[in-house]
Amino acid sequence: MEIKGKKAVVFGGASGMGRASAELLAARGAQVAVLDRAGSAGAEVAAAFGGSFHPVDVTDFEGTERAMDDAVESLGGLHVSVTTAGGGSVARTLGKAGPHDLDAFRRILDLNAVATFNISRLAAERMSRNEPEDADGERGVIVNTSSIAAFEGQIGQVAYSAAKAAIAGMSLTMARDLGSLGIRVVAIAPSLFETGATAKIPEETRAALVKDAAFPRRLGHPEEYAKLALAVIENPMLNGQCLRLDAGQRFGPR
Repeated sequence: MEIKGKKAVVFGGASGMGRASAELLAARGAQVAVLDRAGSAGAEVAAAFGGSFHPVDVTDFEGTERAMDDAVESLGGLHVSVTTAGGGSVARTLGKAGPHDLDAFRRILDLNAVATFNISRLAAERMSRNEPEDADGERGVIVNTSSIAAFEGQIGQVAYSAAKAAIAGMSLTMARDLGSLGIRVVAIAPSLFETGATAKIPEETRAALVKDAAFPRRLGHPEEYAKLALAVIENPMLNGQCLRLDAGQRFGPR
């Protein structure tokens, strides 16, 4: 899909990989709406490139639909959806305090897997209204964010790994569901990236975290995620899969 002139929403667009994606989309000529939590830097990020900001809590599923409607109305349509919103917690299946808290497990699933599916289904419905833009009949592209924890989850990541594995696993089925409408679905599975969650990690700890990477042995840069997201959007043969973005890293158990 040609990016210039397209209309895009970026959930989690106030910081990190989402912000980098929103900024790069705008730089390439797309109209971009940033969706993130109230109180985030989303308004400032969007204003810097002439986009719009729409506050949202992705675990408020009805509120997410209202925010999506507002964003699509401000854009005048929708061709691209990028979702980087998510997060995790650390708890073992059975720890010293007892079994993993079930409500905590559900919250992580809601924040990652359910929220991502909700955004995707809402985006797909709005993309389906588009006129096909080329001989292939393409109408839209959905880019979601998994994690390499989906494949090599570490001790204490059982909820996060399950949630991110769901995002990876739904990609092919969702792509098959939406293929007749000309809508593609791809997930990106990053390793550790420079985000707010990793900003305070000491340098010696960082080195230990990335020692298993092949090359380069460092945390990823948000711009590297954004470049892959745009490559997915532009290449119509990328569909129904989860792409690792990890410098050849494989997480050990710790």
